[in-house]
Amino acid sequence: MPAVTTDGLSLLLVAVGAYLLGSVPFGIVITRALGLGDLRQIGSGNIGATNVLRTGNKGAALATLLLDAGKGGIAVLIARALTGAEDAAQLAGFAAFLGHLYPVWLGFKGGKGVATFFGTLLALAWPIGLAACATWLATAFVSRISSLSALVAAATVPLWMWAFGFGPMIGLGAVLASMVIWRHGANISRILAGTEPKIGKA
Repeated sequence: MPAVTTDGLSLLLVAVGAYLLGSVPFGIVITRALGLGDLRQIGSGNIGATNVLRTGNKGAALATLLLDAGKGGIAVLIARALTGAEDAAQLAGFAAFLGHLYPVWLGFKGGKGVATFFGTLLALAWPIGLAACATWLATAFVSRISSLSALVAAATVPLWMWAFGFGPMIGLGAVLASMVIWRHGANISRILAGTEPKIGKA
C-alpha cells in the first residue's frame, strides 16, 4: 500500500464521491432507455455488459462495458488530479469498485465488478490494466466463457503487479481480485458442472 499523505477529510470526500460514481448502474440505465426491459430479469440477472449482450444489442453491451470501466478509471484520475497523491487514487479506485458491487441506488445489490476492475487498473497503472485485459482476452478466446476469463484475469493481477514492479499496489490488487472471485461464486459452481453459458449465449 502507498504511504498515506492525503489529509483525512480529502480522503473521505474522495471515497464518497468515487463510491457514488461507481454506484451508477449503467447497464440498467442503458437497457431501460433502449426499451430492452429490466436487465435484472434477463439472463443471469447481472447488471454488467455480458448480461446486456444477452439482450442481443451489441451496442448497448459495448456502451455498458465502456461506462462501467470508465467510472472506475475516471474516479482514479479525478482523485489523482485533485490531490496529486497515490493513496487517494487507490482509495478512489477501491470506492468506485465497491460502489458497483454494492450500489446505493439498487439497494446495495450490484454487479460483479469486472469492467470497473479493469478500468480502475488501467487508470492506476496502465501496464497492469493492459496485462489484465490481455489475460481476459486470451482466456476468452480459448474458453468462450466470460466468467472464467474474469476469474483468470483477476487471479493473475497481483502477479502482474509484482512482475512489473508495482509493489505498493499489490495489496489493493489482491483485495479487488479476491472480491471479483468471490462475486463469481455461482459461476464457479457452473463452470465446474459444465453448465456455464458461453459468450453470446442466453
